[in-house]
Amino acid sequence: MNVAAVDIGTNSARLLITSSKGEELARPMRITRLGQGVDVTGRLAPEAVARTVSVLEGYGAECRRHGVSRLRVTATSAARDAENADDFFDAVERTLGARPELLSGEEEARLSFLGATSGLPAEDAPFFVVDIGGGSTELVLGSARPEQLVSLQLGCRRMSERHLHSDPPRAEELEQCQKDVEATLAAADGLDVRRARRVVGLAGTVTAISALQLGLERYDASRTHHSTLTLAQVEQSFHELSRAPLTERRKLLAEPERADVIVGGALVLLAVLRHFHLPELLVSEHDILDGLASSLL
Repeated sequence: MNVAAVDIGTNSARLLITSSKGEELARPMRITRLGQGVDVTGRLAPEAVARTVSVLEGYGAECRRHGVSRLRVTATSAARDAENADDFFDAVERTLGARPELLSGEEEARLSFLGATSGLPAEDAPFFVVDIGGGSTELVLGSARPEQLVSLQLGCRRMSERHLHSDPPRAEELEQCQKDVEATLAAADGLDVRRARRVVGLAGTVTAISALQLGLERYDASRTHHSTLTLAQVEQSFHELSRAPLTERRKLLAEPERADVIVGGALVLLAVLRHFHLPELLVSEHDILDGLASSLL
């Protein structure tokens, strides 16, 4: 029995197909920018919906090729913010045969934690998991399961669209973005991060910066998974990316399609590390998809 999970995020749509034994069979990712403009309009744009549904049609075909018997589909930040999410869910259900579950920020955080910490030694706990998405950032502290968590309205696309309009971003835009991020992070001050023995970072911003630091010309998850990013490396990458125009950022990244939002994401990651005085983090390619797929076995 093969199972599959689809995560429809603010910036990307991703699929994971596994066997009944948990063996990974397929894990494609496509940038769809579903959350384009949602922070301002409160609605999913027709062109963003069309892009996403087109990708999901391909995922449906992939599931049929692998004989998937159980499928779980979830949507996160962009759909939470959009007043027309039900119309989008209708289209997804027609495409995949399964209606998306609208995850709360807390549910998203729990699933991300379970996926990110799978396979890590128990002696490394407690874990502090940092999941920077397109529209939200989930911060979770726990050992075998989440014990403290918070979901914040911080994400690479949300911050980029809200503040970073010049190419490259002007100093005053970066400053306003940083103030916004820092003010929002104050809501997470109740997390007892000092307990954490291992900090784990996941999602596209973190893996893209890891690939940049590794000098990868083509994205290779086997290289980024469980690599380490230091505060100094994140600072260096942020300064390099924020000073480069979009055309140059595309050349720097192993996934050029992330170039339009990577500065906003890097700023969020850097602010989190500084805010909680974290010297480094472990990069994980295991995330919410792994948590979703394991729930089907």
